[in-house]
Amino acid sequence: MSYKRILLKLSGEALMGERQYGIDPKRLQEYAQEIKEVTKSGVEVAIVIGGGNIFRGLAGASAGMDRVQGDYMGMLATVINGLALQSALENEDVPTRLQTAIKINAVAEPFIRRKAMRHLEKGRVVIFGGGTGNPYFTTDSAAVLRAIEIEADVILKGTRVDGIYTSDPEKNKDAVKFDTLSFDDVLKKGLKVMDTTAFTLSQENDLPIIVFDMNTKGNLLKLLSGEKMGTVVSA
Repeated sequence: MSYKRILLKLSGEALMGERQYGIDPKRLQEYAQEIKEVTKSGVEVAIVIGGGNIFRGLAGASAGMDRVQGDYMGMLATVINGLALQSALENEDVPTRLQTAIKINAVAEPFIRRKAMRHLEKGRVVIFGGGTGNPYFTTDSAAVLRAIEIEADVILKGTRVDGIYTSDPEKNKDAVKFDTLSFDDVLKKGLKVMDTTAFTLSQENDLPIIVFDMNTKGNLLKLLSGEKMGTVVSA
């Protein structure tokens, strides 16, 4: 395998499947099966999920809600998604721990770096919920922060498209895909990979990001087996 320890970043919207909002059990099961195959190969897996399928703080703020309050609601949405994914993984007999940045002791462990790394070493999947625990930071920032803390080899950003393009391939059929990019290329070209805070943190810590299509069955395992896919962003 190309990597020993990965952080998989999934958007909340990815869990909607064909629905308009919420969680699609079929999509959840598909993701759990994909992750199971990877853990069987010996790769240690940590996951950060967004909450946009349930609530997005920025959208609440634009509708007149207090931004901080909205962001905390978004954090709780990521915990709901984390619980759902934990349940789906355990249905596939994959040992899983949910750790949260805000204390919700009845449903999850608090985030403790050493404990998270110990879980990973023992072959458990660790899901990080609650973002960074602070308003004004996205789950992209949480993903990069946790990846650095647990010493992950790479961030895999699972999306609906198979990499980074010159423009949105779902809207522009002439969009051209990049196979590899440097951090500087992304900034110069103004490409949207992650929000600026997350991207800068990744660049400063020399942590590569691979953007790939998570919705095609088998892609995650193929990618980790060394097959070229998606777009690799590195120094």
